[in-house]
Formats: sequence, C-alpha cells, structure tokens
Amino acid sequence: MEDREESSAGQGGAKPADPAGAREAGPKPRSVRVVLFSLMIAVLLAMLDNMIVGTAMPTIVGELGGLEHLSWVVTAYTLTTAASTPLWGKLGDMYGRKGVFLTSIVIFLAGSVTSGAAQTMGQLIGFRALQGLGAGGLMVGAMAIMGDLIPPRERGKYMGMMAGVMSLAMIGGPLVGGTLTDHLGWRWAFYINLPLGAVALAMVGTVLHLPKKRSQGRIDYAGAVLLTVGITAAVLVTSWGGTEYDWGSGTIIGLTALAVLALAAFPFVERRVAEPILPMGIFRSANFSLVTLIGFLLGFVMFGSMTFLPLFQQSVQGASATNSGLLLLPVLLPMMAVSVVTGRATTKTGKYRAYPIIGGALIPVGLFLLAQMDVGTSRFTSGLYMVVLGAGMGFLMQLTMLIAQNSVELKDMGVASSTATLFRTIGGSFGVALMGTVFARQVEDSMREAAAAGGQTDGKALAKLTEGGAQLDAASLAKLPDAVRTAYEHAVADGTHLVFLLSTAFAALAFVAAWFIKEVPLKDAAAQKPAAE
Repeated sequence: MEDREESSAGQGGAKPADPAGAREAGPKPRSVRVVLFSLMIAVLLAMLDNMIVGTAMPTIVGELGGLEHLSWVVTAYTLTTAASTPLWGKLGDMYGRKGVFLTSIVIFLAGSVTSGAAQTMGQLIGFRALQGLGAGGLMVGAMAIMGDLIPPRERGKYMGMMAGVMSLAMIGGPLVGGTLTDHLGWRWAFYINLPLGAVALAMVGTVLHLPKKRSQGRIDYAGAVLLTVGITAAVLVTSWGGTEYDWGSGTIIGLTALAVLALAAFPFVERRVAEPILPMGIFRSANFSLVTLIGFLLGFVMFGSMTFLPLFQQSVQGASATNSGLLLLPVLLPMMAVSVVTGRATTKTGKYRAYPIIGGALIPVGLFLLAQMDVGTSRFTSGLYMVVLGAGMGFLMQLTMLIAQNSVELKDMGVASSTATLFRTIGGSFGVALMGTVFARQVEDSMREAAAAGGQTDGKALAKLTEGGAQLDAASLAKLPDAVRTAYEHAVADGTHLVFLLSTAFAALAFVAAWFIKEVPLKDAAAQKPAAE
C-alpha cells in the first residue's frame, strides 16, 4: 500500500518528505503542469482524428475505391474504441497508469502510420481498427491520470480546460482536414497525429513518475469477452440497422439477441471473479449511477445534434460544407466557455449540484427551440437556439466525469473514468443511429408526398431523388429546378424537426435524473489519499 501512497503524494516527479502536507501546499509543481499539457494533447488526438478524417473521406474513396465499404472506415474505429475502453481502464488500475497510457499512445500512432500508408480500402479499415484500439486508452488514460494527480476539490478547472480542448478539436478538425487534404493529400490526415503523439510520449515518459503496480490478481478474461461481444454487437446494430440491413432482418435481430445475452450475463460473471473488469460495486453509489445515465443521454443528444445541425444548415440554409466546423461555433463556444467557468467555480466553492440541474434544463429547451426551425429560419435565429444548447452542454460536459470520479475509491479511478466514457460513447452511437433512421424515413415520406403532388416533370425528378436517398449539399441543390429544391428543403426541415423533438424527450430524462444527484463533498488532497490496508 506504500506504493499507492507514493502515487498520491509524489505525482509529477515531486517526492516530498511529507506527502500529505505537500499535497495540501500551494500550487502544483511545474512538472505536473507539463504532464497535464501532455494529457490535453492526448485528448486532442482522440477527438481530432474523426473530425479530420471525415472531411478527407470523399478524396479517400476517390483514390482507393470501395464506396460500398465507406461506413466501415468509421465503424471499425468506433467499434474497437468502445470495446477496448473498459479494458484500458482496468489495466491501468491493475498495472499502473503510466505504462498502460504510453502503450495506448504507441498503438494509436502505429494505427495512424499504417492507415496513412494503406493501399486498399480493406487495409484502411483494418488499420483504422488498430487506431481505434489505441484511441480507447487515450481518453480514459488522460482522465484517470488527472484523477491521480489532482484531487476532486481542485479538478474542476482542469476538467474545464479539457472541455476547451474537445471544443477546439470539433471546431478545427474539419478545417485542418480540408486544408491537409487539399494541399498535402489525404494521407496527411493520419500522419498529422505523429508529431503530436511524439510530444505527448516524450512529456509523459520523462516527466510523469508513478510507481509501477504489480497486481496479484488475474485478468478477467470471461468478463472481457462478454463485454467485448456485447458492445460489438450493440454498436453493429446501431451502425447497420436501417442502413446496411433492415431493422427487421435476421442479421439485426440476431445481433440484438447476442448483445442482450452477452450484456445480461456480464454482471453475473463480474460478481464471481476476484478482479472484475468492471466492478459492480461502483454502481452502489447513487451519484455514480446517475451521472453514468446522464452521460449516456448527453452523448445521445450531443452526437446526434452535431450530425444533423450542419446538414440542416447546408441543405436548407445554403451554408458551405467547406466551413462545416465553423457552422457549429454557436454550440461549441458557449460549451467551452461554460465548462471553464463552472470548472473554476466548482474548484473555488466545492459546490456542483446546481450545475447538472441547470444544464439539464437548458439542453431540452435548446433542442425544442431547434425543433421549431423551418425553411424560413435565419442563421442568426438558429444560432441563438444553438447557444442555448451549447451552454447546457457546457454545464454537463466535464462535470459528469468529475462526479463519477468523486464517487469511487482511488483504486477504481480508471474503471470509473472508462465506464463514464464508455456510456457516453455508446449513447452517441445509439443517438446517431436512431436519429438517422427517423430523419431518413421522414425525408423519404415528405419527398414522396411532394412527388405525388407535383407535376409530371417535377414529380419524376423528386421520385428519382427519393429513390437515390440523396443528401445534397448547397452546390448540388443550386442546380435543381426551383420546385424540386424547395421540396427537398422542406423535407430536410421536416426530418430535422422530428430529430430534435426526439432529442428533447431524451434530454428531459437527463434533467429529471440531475435532480437526484446529492451534494457529496469533493475530496481534498488529504482525503483522496487512500487509507492504509
């Protein structure tokens, strides 16, 4: 247990004679700030990758072909990220966070190099899966190491900075991806990770000093297999349902049954092993269970809105796809600013219960306002609605992670971080899949109604557009006849209306859950140090 006490007292290379006193004293040593900077780079890597690659995909398909497998470039990455997230968290708890975190960075960079060198679409999909495997450990490792370095009482302001990094990735990712693809080629969308990853490796490897742990327990292989199978099947259902296969097809029904059986058997196995990969005991904390649910719902509405807001702005409001990152500024800037302010306020006062309630109220209000958008809504008006949504997300974005970490013992910090990250990821997958199905159905129905009501020429054009399942950008829309373009804009507005109404209902559940969070005092430096065995 002495090693664990040293890990709490001697973080970041400082090894004072009086650990408890040192932890309560003044500002953090410079080495800790360097480590925190490297953790932010790792978070930037994890968030930036998909945002950059998304803008490069048309060029990638043009060179490598394989349009029918395009979705797998994203699915393979998401799948391995989600499945490996709990494993990375548990391995860090068992064998030490530094070595596990460095390993995840190396795997991510190896996947980046090989993805950039891919010669076929099949190779790219396989290498993206390797890259996703490493990405699963980046976010979890960064949050867990921060949990070791900074006690919850002081962690709020750093969580706000992490939220700022995430917002920066969402804003800058599409712009960077477009610039790299246009001037250096799509392969640099992957190679750009190398210098950033090298800096993070060097900083963490030289400055972070945490004692190595030698766990006497055995890895929970049965739990790992069940969890991986369950998550894989669930992600495939959300990715394939309504797109690759019909929701009522044998493939989707079989995958759904497999996911339910694996995830239902998982808790029974976890209660019977010495070192469970996901200890069920952490869910005895009401606060932990509540913020896990809120995180799932936040991921559901956040990823869904980030998908359909640019689509509405491009298809209905005529915005350019080139600046797709800038289209989300009214959401991302308030989210970043509120995260920073609430983080600092939490650090100063130690109070946090009001923030999830405020955020839980603002998000459904913002989504309901967005559901009122139609073909006549101006960009300024929609921007005001987005500000409300972004502010609400800012109250919840990092505070849910802070409450989750404050609800468990230090030895379970990695598991708590990975569980919170996992549920938000799964929520995002479910949100995008369900909203995508609702949107596509409504657009299709609206287009068919317009085709039936239109004249012979316009009716044929609308019917052809509907059969193709097209989602057109502003440039393509400008080439259509006026009647066809107007019908398509109305169809997209109808689909967006239903999507945001659905999101409002799920966000309202998060607001209800937030009221049940208790104001458990945030642990200070001395309280975070685990008691002697």
